[in-house]
Amino acid sequence: MPKSDNQKLKIFYILDYLERNSREDNPIRAGELIAMLDRDHNIACERKTVYSDIAALQEYGVDIISLPGKNGGYYIGSRNFELPELKLLIDAVQSSRYLTEKKSKELIEKLCQQCNEHDAKLMCRSILVSGRVKSMNETIYYNVDSIQEAITQNRQISFRYFDWDLGGQRRYREKEYLASPYGLCQDNENCYLLAFSPRHGITSYRVDRMTDIRLTKEARTPCPELTGKALTQHANRLFQMYSGDTVDVKMRFHRSLINVVVDRFGKDIMLIPDGEEHFNFTVPVAVSPMFLSWVIGFGSKAKILYPQAVVDACKDLCQEALSQY
Repeated sequence: MPKSDNQKLKIFYILDYLERNSREDNPIRAGELIAMLDRDHNIACERKTVYSDIAALQEYGVDIISLPGKNGGYYIGSRNFELPELKLLIDAVQSSRYLTEKKSKELIEKLCQQCNEHDAKLMCRSILVSGRVKSMNETIYYNVDSIQEAITQNRQISFRYFDWDLGGQRRYREKEYLASPYGLCQDNENCYLLAFSPRHGITSYRVDRMTDIRLTKEARTPCPELTGKALTQHANRLFQMYSGDTVDVKMRFHRSLINVVVDRFGKDIMLIPDGEEHFNFTVPVAVSPMFLSWVIGFGSKAKILYPQAVVDACKDLCQEALSQY
């Protein structure tokens, strides 16, 4: 192939090489770019042509830094993602339970392509995915896409729902499910669909246990409780997506648990001192066994004060647990 045939692609090869190889402590000289073009792409060019291409990329908006001098050259200054941002995203993918191991690795590889190869290798060395409890449903990506499309088009969805049996096999529930999807929420490292169901009302479904999702022709059933800000408020009341009657619950916690309470309910809740070592607060909660277990888990440092029905439910749960031993 004549060396002039690839000239139109030259500027893209230069940009790609700089993105993959350049760093502030490893600038790429014009001579290295000329050698790369000739060796890898059969393109011959002069030094002034490289200078012109670099200037064109800079004018286009690529942050290419020019370092003068004997050890100077070019490197990409700012990228779409800075290294701390990439590390944060990779950690989120790595720790996510609802992504399969295969999908986690694929996503991490794509994220690593957003930085130079040297930094990508350093990040990959510290990444551990194997051995973590991950989702076993490989279609979760497509599930999320279908749900988002249904929400955008204001349409209901039908799907199959399954449970795991003792042999690790799927056991589908008998009836096909129908629901009006309103939002996706991550809780306890799992992804849930918040929806309105004709049979169950406002409810939630584990996305990784849904299959055969189809958009129906019917419009979603209006549900103000899951629309706008109400959707976030509803999700905040749930514990691990277990639904229950929402009531205002007053609790008394030890001061050592302030961070726990703020992390769970947000910094805007009112914390009222109760003596030197405790504080009280009241929050709307969907009372469920998961909520009660959360409180019980803090032992003598946490106590439900009101209403009495929730106090009694907590006592009953404790008695039920004790009866097992």
